Amino acid sequence: MAGLLRHVAAALLYLVAAASAAGASTYYASDPNLGSARVVFQTNHGDIEFGFFPHVAPKTAEHIFKLVRLGCYNTNHFFRVDKGFVAQVAAVVGGRKAPMNEEQEQQAEKSIVGEFSTVKHVRGILSMGRHSDPDSGSSSFSILLGDAPHLDGQYAVFGRVTKGDNTLRKLERLPTRREGIFVMPIERIDILSTYYYDIEVDSCEAEKSILRRRLSESASEIERWRRKCFA
Repeated sequence: MAGLLRHVAAALLYLVAAASAAGASTYYASDPNLGSARVVFQTNHGDIEFGFFPHVAPKTAEHIFKLVRLGCYNTNHFFRVDKGFVAQVAAVVGGRKAPMNEEQEQQAEKSIVGEFSTVKHVRGILSMGRHSDPDSGSSSFSILLGDAPHLDGQYAVFGRVTKGDNTLRKLERLPTRREGIFVMPIERIDILSTYYYDIEVDSCEAEKSILRRRLSESASEIERWRRKCFA
């Protein structure tokens, strides 16, 4: 009987956890600010999918989306993971392992005007990184791992996570070290590759589009590395 009760309790805990995860994904995906474009970062700890807020921060959303479409975040990494606060993506200039082509460099070096709004900094939100100049955002951004009201109105919110909260929780459990104000992972968290799709496209076409983009991005990265290694 005791063994049976343990199995029942374990099953209930599993169902509660699954319901909680599903609820979180539904909550994220149902945000009325979200547009139809989706981006997936494939990391060495799992996938993170996010969407943009095109009516909240249109210039920021388009800038980041263009960087994604150009493949700029491939081979980049999360340089900061502060549990309960933020997981921050490094600027692609200096953060990537692979070299960038001219078009990628031109887009990555652009700065975006600070599009501050009333949208709150809560878990799952994407927030543009910047220096002291409010208009200095370029390609680094944070994924909120908790509520951070002190950031409201100070940093540009431009989207939110739609899937992959389980991956974020994995990142929060990784060993870290502190360097000044930053809490950083001891081992590099790689963004291995990225792809994007549109949820308003017919599902079958969306699947084919995702695969084409994924293969295209991977082939481009491999070709750049091949040229570099055998030049």
